[in-house]
Amino acid sequence: DIPYPPEITTSKPLSLLGHGLTDIVIHFLQIKYNAVGIYLEKEIASHLGKWKGKKGAELAEDDLFFDDIVSAPVEKIFRIVVIKEIKGSQYGVQLESAVRDRLAAVDKYEEEEEEALEKVTEFFQTKYFKKDSVITIHFPAATPTAEISFVTEGKGEAKMKVENANVVEMIQKWYLGGSRAVSETTVKSLADN
Repeated sequence: DIPYPPEITTSKPLSLLGHGLTDIVIHFLQIKYNAVGIYLEKEIASHLGKWKGKKGAELAEDDLFFDDIVSAPVEKIFRIVVIKEIKGSQYGVQLESAVRDRLAAVDKYEEEEEEALEKVTEFFQTKYFKKDSVITIHFPAATPTAEISFVTEGKGEAKMKVENANVVEMIQKWYLGGSRAVSETTVKSLADN
């Protein structure tokens, strides 16, 4: 029930190409945490030419397809809307753990990555994720950086920039990592679209 505009315009229009949610099932009860919207430049299609003609179900199973989305030099925005209230520190720790594990798996977790991740965790530490709060992660096409912003009712927008390319890549893979992504429904939606 969370509305996502079909397009967001930054320096150019980005289309909503995938949406879903992060959730957990405990004793047959589904707990929804966040709604996720993935916005990409339409030019993404030209970077995914070798996948043309494949069905969404095939693409959803192929992690290499999602690697190509992550590595495509196009602007991306992830819009995450809070459904279930949690402390920002909980989200920060989940993000830190997922990114650290992915970096360690490919032997890219060094001091610089640790420092960059600590800054991200600190950014979320003092936030409280009320229902309908919005986290936006913007990945410009020209630079391997991420701009994270957080907006919640009654407070101004808080922003930070992640400038470590390895950390930026793995934040993208947390949401766009195919079989290892945090939201299976988002991955499937993106593959279908």
